[in-house]
Amino acid sequence: MDHSHHHDPALEKAHQHTHGHLHHSPRASHDGRDVPVYTTGNTAEPSIIPDPSPQDDDHVHAHEKAHEKKEDYTITDIEKGDATKITPTTSLEHSPESSSKAKTFYRRFRIYIHLTLWGLGTAWWAASLGLHYDDKNWVIPFLLWLAFTIRMVTLHVSAGHVMRPLRWGWKQTGVRVNAAIPEKYRLPAGAAVTVAVILVGSFVSEENADNTRANRAVSLFGLVVLIFGLWATSRNRKAINWHTVISGMLIQYIVALFVLRTSVGYDIFNFISTLARSLLGFAKDGVAFLTSEDIANYPYFFFTVLPAIIFFVSIVQLLYYWGFIQWFVGKFAVFFFWAMRISGAEAVVAAATPFIGQGESAMLIKPFVAHLTMAELHQVMCCGFATIAGSVLIAYINMGINPQALISSCVMSIPASLAVSKMRYPEEEESLTTGKVVVPDDDEHKAANMLHAFANGAWLGLKIAGMILTTLLCIIALVALINGLLTWFGRYLNLDGEYDLTIELILGYVFYPVAFLLGVPRGPDLLKVGRLIGIKVVTNEFVAYTALKTDPLYANMSPRSMLIATYSLCGFGNIGSLGTQIGVLSQIAPGRSGDVSRVAFSALVTGVLSTLSSASIAGLVIQDQVNFV
Repeated sequence: MDHSHHHDPALEKAHQHTHGHLHHSPRASHDGRDVPVYTTGNTAEPSIIPDPSPQDDDHVHAHEKAHEKKEDYTITDIEKGDATKITPTTSLEHSPESSSKAKTFYRRFRIYIHLTLWGLGTAWWAASLGLHYDDKNWVIPFLLWLAFTIRMVTLHVSAGHVMRPLRWGWKQTGVRVNAAIPEKYRLPAGAAVTVAVILVGSFVSEENADNTRANRAVSLFGLVVLIFGLWATSRNRKAINWHTVISGMLIQYIVALFVLRTSVGYDIFNFISTLARSLLGFAKDGVAFLTSEDIANYPYFFFTVLPAIIFFVSIVQLLYYWGFIQWFVGKFAVFFFWAMRISGAEAVVAAATPFIGQGESAMLIKPFVAHLTMAELHQVMCCGFATIAGSVLIAYINMGINPQALISSCVMSIPASLAVSKMRYPEEEESLTTGKVVVPDDDEHKAANMLHAFANGAWLGLKIAGMILTTLLCIIALVALINGLLTWFGRYLNLDGEYDLTIELILGYVFYPVAFLLGVPRGPDLLKVGRLIGIKVVTNEFVAYTALKTDPLYANMSPRSMLIATYSLCGFGNIGSLGTQIGVLSQIAPGRSGDVSRVAFSALVTGVLSTLSSASIAGLVIQDQVNFV
């Protein structure tokens, strides 16, 4: 019987082909078992990243399908890892000639167009400086002009050439100083410098009101207790990277010093907060169109806070489509990556969380989540608990919370969360993203155009607003139910009137020592701030901020107590967010759901302590606290 001929044409040798496997390409390295390690090439080719979660049934295995990108008329072979461009006749028939002419014109006269734009920008800055030097802030226009100028230069000159003088200056100063210190003394020297900066910055300034040196000393003692507690409960004290801890604390303190002590820092953050407040007015115009001017001016949560959230999320999605969010997060991530010696995944999440939220920031590193170390999982969750997101920031500003305090707290939380997490759960494994910062593109949810991005943002904002609305309704109702039961029991113990047995009363005494260690002035404010911190941890920061601004009990707190409370509540560290983070990370990487659950509670406690460390530092450096409440 002749076996040389097959009835199935697919089995004929002439019809078969071979090609290189993606896992054998130069973009992958192996650890002896044909296991790919994602490298920096992934960002340029997001569509060929194999799905790292073998238990995720929502994705078809990469070896069973090819991805077609219709916009560029390319078909990508997943296993080969390359693309073949095809140009059908229809594409030539429908190509817009005007678009190609515009691109040709721009390429030809690019430098003249940029010079014209730079001239207009410079003329605006010079005119504003001459006309309003005395009655308007000149720092912000100068910084905008400087950023615009640098961007225009880097469009024509390599950024490496622009940064060369800075690198030379750094090598002649910082590198030489570092090299002059013996290696074994560098870490103690860095710790000594950090302690000296904190002591001098905290106690040299004059006293005023209740911002006495005694209260600052209590805040400093509380910070020391926090650091000692994290060290004492560390998973592995010998593995703590003290460079990350020391640099994180120093950066956190310098940010607070810049915002709360210098006029330039105040002006910059005041400008940012003014822009944020302006968004509220734009959202109010939309409410007025849908209802009426009178209803738009109602001070109700439904007509003020929720529309602002929806509009703000739409703007964020538009900025994300333009690539601004990715660029901004990338710059932040690179700074913390090199300054604090952390992995690329940790740097991206820490930099992104204050801007886009705890769940969305994890999506930025979706291809790497399944391969994160336990310490990295702990860090990712800790970042989410330590700060708030931009979407709810607008809501708190509209409630009357000081914008500068909120925004500075968000920025301070980035190094703080990295420092405290690395003390509580130090790195003991080899990270996949050590030595590189990668922000992968999200082809799956990429908008088709600006309108599509804005519409997606509106829908996402509606879902976020709806979640906030329903969560607040249910939590406040549940707290009222529990308080009703506790009050009923308390009446039989003669606990009534001012001392009704409630959740707030219990939590006030539980967190009384915490409020004292933060530097709250001795007196009735200690119990009040303790109550607010307890409400925030058990329910959420929304309920706590609402009580701070609307409950008459907190109306007569001192400015220092009000400021420390504002910083203490600025984070998602509560029991409800615990479920949110576990759900998001388990959905991204189902195979790591057990690991996520194991580190979740530790990450929650660490995130709360990170937020409290910012409050303690604010208590150390604040002088003119009346302007920050």
